[in-house]
Amino acid sequence: MSRRVYLDHNASTPVHPDVLAEMLPYFSERFGNPSSAHGFGREARAGLDLARERVGRFLHVAPDEIVFTSGGTESDNFGVKGLAFARGRGHLITSTIEHHAVLRACQWLESQGFAVTYVGVDEHGMVDPDEVKRAIRPDTIGISIMHANSEVGTIQPVAAIGAVARERGVPFHVDAVQTFGKIDLDVAAAHIDLLSFSGHKIYGPKGVAGLWIRKGVKIVSVQQGGEHERRRRAGTENLPGIVGLGKAVEVRARDMHGEAPRLTALRDRLWEGIQARVPDVRLNGHPTERLPGTANISFRGVESESVVLGLDLKGIGVSAGSACTTGTVEPSYVLVAMGAPLDWAMGAVRHSLGRTTTAEDIDYVIESVEPLVRKLRAALPVGAG
Repeated sequence: MSRRVYLDHNASTPVHPDVLAEMLPYFSERFGNPSSAHGFGREARAGLDLARERVGRFLHVAPDEIVFTSGGTESDNFGVKGLAFARGRGHLITSTIEHHAVLRACQWLESQGFAVTYVGVDEHGMVDPDEVKRAIRPDTIGISIMHANSEVGTIQPVAAIGAVARERGVPFHVDAVQTFGKIDLDVAAAHIDLLSFSGHKIYGPKGVAGLWIRKGVKIVSVQQGGEHERRRRAGTENLPGIVGLGKAVEVRARDMHGEAPRLTALRDRLWEGIQARVPDVRLNGHPTERLPGTANISFRGVESESVVLGLDLKGIGVSAGSACTTGTVEPSYVLVAMGAPLDWAMGAVRHSLGRTTTAEDIDYVIESVEPLVRKLRAALPVGAG
């Protein structure tokens, strides 16, 4: 294998060297429990407080509104369930293309007696704010819409949805795991009340994330125990991870505005190169309102898993838009919700670029995709595809 190209940054990112350097002392000499009153604990607490300040500064919010969690999934569960149980019973609104952390939390809440409306999306994966407005009922207690979809990269009109939520007095949760540290989001201007974010999508460590909770928003803890995180999330804090998340946020604040146009150009180079060389392909997601580094491309007539495995043999890491369940390949629920025909949805492959991606990497992927897809299509039964 002569070359390795990683194009799965929406799944996870390598830890930035500056982040790793800042984390290392907290595995050794700064090992204290932040809740301890002695000097070792105070030293640990200082690292925790600095990380909270960095995140607060990035979001332009008060640091004490930040709650650190174990991951984006926990943050989403905390945001959605915490809102629901703070109000006892009622109706929630979300979309059909949310991350499973939100969708399955909502489905579980339905089993507990809550009502949920799942608003649809258009062919680009975009939620219509007017549809959200129409879905609001007198007993609506919360709205949860993601900032951008992890599969197709479509950026949602969260400011317009937030305006609707604020007008009707409904708390608004946004899953920003895929956009935090990548594109700008003004939580005040967008009328957001709760925001989920994660470390390992922005060159920080895995196993650490956060939930921003606007002051005054009523929410209950979904995890009981000690008095940590101002009694909002029990459990000894993952100090090295939180320190790493704080540093990653500081690095992203410095780098993201310069990186976005570069990634957009490389993303477009990838799509244009594949489109020029491979027939019967299409770009999934919104043509312009899309994450800078995300290109979800369908190869008609082939299964995405075959493309992923074939590219893996060439040292290229991408992800499939389909899922293998009980031995059968099923299309992405996101693409199904967008109304993509089955023969296109089955061949969807996500390419997500990152800070180390180069033009040479993109050209290598283009050169590798064309013969692979041609070979896969040639192996199809006569009349298939």
